[in-house]
Amino acid sequence: MKYVIGAFLGLLWGALVAWLNSRINKAAIEKNSTKAMMGASMGRTAIDIAALGLVFLLRNVLPGNFEAKIVGTAASLGLLTVFFAFQLSRPEPKEKTGTGAQTEKTENPGEETK
Repeated sequence: MKYVIGAFLGLLWGALVAWLNSRINKAAIEKNSTKAMMGASMGRTAIDIAALGLVFLLRNVLPGNFEAKIVGTAASLGLLTVFFAFQLSRPEPKEKTGTGAQTEKTENPGEETK
């Protein structure tokens, strides 16, 4: 049972840190600056190291198995960082204007949409 508790705590902690990293990344993207992106990248790396270091330092204080906590944290950080990056890179949906009877222009002039 201590492995399950450790893995759950690690996954939860990694998810929280990955979400924080995505907010940092989003703020850097909105600034549209190379310096902001480089700073965000360095900041995200520092936060990842600090998150894993905190799990290591609190290994005797937190309940559950240490190995399960550190693996859960690393797995959650890795997977959710990729997931949030894809969420940020997805194009925003365009708002449709007008009524349903109107057709939008397509990239291929011979092709019509409903």
